[in-house]
Amino acid sequence: MEQADTAALAAALRGGDRAALAAGLNLLDDARPDARKRAGALLQSLATRPAADSHLVGITGPPGVGKSTLTAALIRHWRERDLTVAVLAVDPSSPLSGGALLGDRLRMKTHEDDAGVFIRSLSSRGEFGGLSAEVWPMSQLMLAAADIVVVETVGVGQREVDVAHTCDTTCFVAQPGSGDSIQFLKAGVLEVPHILVVNKADMGDVASRTLAELAGAVSRDHPDGDWVVPVLSTSATEGTGIAELAGALRDHHRALLAGEHLHSGRRRHQAHWTLRRLEQEFGRAGLARLGGEEELLAALCASGDNPYSQYDHYRRLLGA
Repeated sequence: MEQADTAALAAALRGGDRAALAAGLNLLDDARPDARKRAGALLQSLATRPAADSHLVGITGPPGVGKSTLTAALIRHWRERDLTVAVLAVDPSSPLSGGALLGDRLRMKTHEDDAGVFIRSLSSRGEFGGLSAEVWPMSQLMLAAADIVVVETVGVGQREVDVAHTCDTTCFVAQPGSGDSIQFLKAGVLEVPHILVVNKADMGDVASRTLAELAGAVSRDHPDGDWVVPVLSTSATEGTGIAELAGALRDHHRALLAGEHLHSGRRRHQAHWTLRRLEQEFGRAGLARLGGEEELLAALCASGDNPYSQYDHYRRLLGA
């Protein structure tokens, strides 16, 4: 992709062109060296004019809690307000092909004919944390093309919090009466979200008890800064509590903008993405050779390079 082609694709993405977004995502999903170089140039071009008003939202929680149904309800709410939405739905990997099982796209199929909604299913490809390596760079392309980008994880376990190192705002969805709440609390997972939601409020008393349990047990002051974590109740199937959840997501985005934390947070998330890729390839010993995790994170946060260029730079330093 020549420089003019990269600029044209970046401009089309900023204009919300669905075909351009699909082409850009396919480019990022291509692991060949030449494609990686072109993808890096595209990300670099987009970074020169960051999407200040777009919002990257992570929806996470245990499998079966209703994340897809809740996401679909949020999409309806946002579209009624003429906001464009892009979704990265991370599905379990097929044991045969390694590809996504496409369950989330099927559950959100009511939006497939809406030009203001773009949904991409992505395989978790066996990675822990409910996400795959492609999520971070793909989310940055989506931010250029849509008002709101949702990353829905495959479902987290008690120690997997990768979504918090990817999204501007993280929303954890809890299952009424499952007993997961205290287990996640003990594991530290509930220290991560900016918003907590008990879905399936239509279950009645059991949902009310889970809501009270979380509200009483969770530290409401988020460690990232001056933000009080709301604990909300929704029923995605009945459409209750959706406006309140959308309002809480909007309020957190505004707080990030007001405190000038949005872009610094995204730089930090990109640094975590690069660091994790390096750790997966070279291990802790490789990070130590680069000065250690803290020093490397600081250097990555200060870098203005795209994630692929960062990754390649440190791989060369390690002799790869």
